[in-house]
Amino acid sequence: MPPQDSFAAKERIRQAVDIVELVGRYIPLRREGRMFKGLCPWHDDSRPSLTVNPDRQSYRCWVCNIGGDAFSFLMQIEGIEFPEALTRLAEQTGIALDSRVQVAGPSVATSEKERLLAVMAWAEQQYHNLLLTAPEAEVARRYLDDRGISDESIRRFHLGFAPPRWDWLLGRAQAAGHTPATLEAAGLASPRQNGSGHYDRFRGRVLFSIRNMQKRPVGLGGRVLPGLDDSNPAKYINSPETPLFSKSHLLYGLDIAREAISRSKKAVVVEGYTDCIMAHQCGHENVVAVLGTALGPSHVRLLRGLADQVVLVLDGDEAGRRRANEILELFVAEPIDLRILTLPENADPCEFLLARGSEAFATLLHEAADALEHKLSVAIAGLDARSGLHARHQAAEDVLGTLAKVPVLPAHEASGSRLREDQVLRRLARYSDVAEDRLRGRLAVLRRTVRQPKIDAGLRAAAAVGETGAATSAPLDPWQRELVEILLQRPDWLDEARSTIQPGELSADASGSVYQRMCELADAGITPTFDRLLLAFDQPQWKALIVELDEHSRENSDVDRAGAWRTLLDRYRQRKFAEQHRAETAVLRERKLDEDEEKELLRQIVERERSRRRPSLPTEG
Repeated sequence: MPPQDSFAAKERIRQAVDIVELVGRYIPLRREGRMFKGLCPWHDDSRPSLTVNPDRQSYRCWVCNIGGDAFSFLMQIEGIEFPEALTRLAEQTGIALDSRVQVAGPSVATSEKERLLAVMAWAEQQYHNLLLTAPEAEVARRYLDDRGISDESIRRFHLGFAPPRWDWLLGRAQAAGHTPATLEAAGLASPRQNGSGHYDRFRGRVLFSIRNMQKRPVGLGGRVLPGLDDSNPAKYINSPETPLFSKSHLLYGLDIAREAISRSKKAVVVEGYTDCIMAHQCGHENVVAVLGTALGPSHVRLLRGLADQVVLVLDGDEAGRRRANEILELFVAEPIDLRILTLPENADPCEFLLARGSEAFATLLHEAADALEHKLSVAIAGLDARSGLHARHQAAEDVLGTLAKVPVLPAHEASGSRLREDQVLRRLARYSDVAEDRLRGRLAVLRRTVRQPKIDAGLRAAAAVGETGAATSAPLDPWQRELVEILLQRPDWLDEARSTIQPGELSADASGSVYQRMCELADAGITPTFDRLLLAFDQPQWKALIVELDEHSRENSDVDRAGAWRTLLDRYRQRKFAEQHRAETAVLRERKLDEDEEKELLRQIVERERSRRRPSLPTEG
């Protein structure tokens, strides 16, 4: 058990989080009585099978049996571990965590990961100091000045400079006690091809620090400066994939923009580091950038957890228009409002902001087209009276294929999306010269054949539950299961249970472990209620088991619980008596006791039999 101050911090966070609001950021929910229901993201769900219980602050899918509390939901939907889920929810609720807060079970923040984080923070500071003060960094300062990036932005975004030397960082690392192997593991150094030694990965480049949600540096992006890194002509290079850095799960500037995004419920996504920095410099605090790669499913999940609307700002060239179409396919099945802004005159955001200013950029963001309208506009852009029938049908099929992936919401939730769909179909009918009723018929056919994408991190998390939850996958002892189910509803009966049943006397299945954790909570002065028991476990598979036992017990609320409890304890006492009686009878049969020892053992057996036959007092309640 973690100490009480750690447990209290988790409990404050749990009480501050509204699980309906949290789950609703990812999955459309509808109220059914006191519960909320939605399509489960962890299996191919056609009927809403995920139930969210606002009274118990829990969730459960009745099909795949995944459930738990706010912590485990965030872990499974985002594919993250408990420490990160704890930190995120603490930030969202404004609850400060300190070093005394611990997690139950092995911590993911292992010494190896902490060692890599430490060396990344050290390297970032070395490169940043060099950029600020060194004469040889003048070329980098001049480049940033030409791009309009201020000294304040350089410091705020922790920009740096890697000199055009093969071992500048390696030399400093040796003096600081960091080994070449550690630098390699962090993505800061690479092994030489001949197998002899290492060299700095970043040389002759302006460096952009990439930080995680906890504002800790996990990687670097490097922009080449002309003539300084002739060995690698790539304009941009990023850190390689490491235990800290995965470009498909990170967004540049999110550590700075997160608060503004959460406040405004709107995120603006640009494509370049300098685009992001310039946007912030001009007052647009909710802007982030992709890390030299296309926006992917993990980015969509990340943004969807923070914002209701995403505006994707793309360069105004042909490549930008193609990327808009690709990204639309990612967002279209998600419950989020995607807008697409293609900048005029082939400009990128940094150039546009410098030339036209912040207000002009804000106006374009406000006027950004709905993603489906953008898709329609691109599809029909080349259609006119001279376009052939094949071209018109091709454009219609392209738009309908995308529209088919939009989730079909219940009637009471669908007014906005239905209106948008009607507008798109009317415009498409007009430009494609295909009757609107035929378009609707074709859309219905496509919807039956299109399989809407599922959330891959959630699927990975569900698989992880199966792999790591071996203790919970084995059948539970029925008697022990009933014991825990009753105590979940009546934790005040635990003292009576402990006077009869010691945790070590139970079989080693998952229900026995839950009973043991109940006893540990009681020993720490914490009443083992359902919600507190959930907090006593960090792993999702244990939380799911507790929710399952709780819901099964509450389904049988009409059962005489006091009578079932008395029967349960009596059965246990009878079983223990029978086991002891067999053991003592075996001792007597061995005839290894002297006469006095035999008489004493027989007296104890008879007295125990008399006590067992005496009627017991009923339990109150």
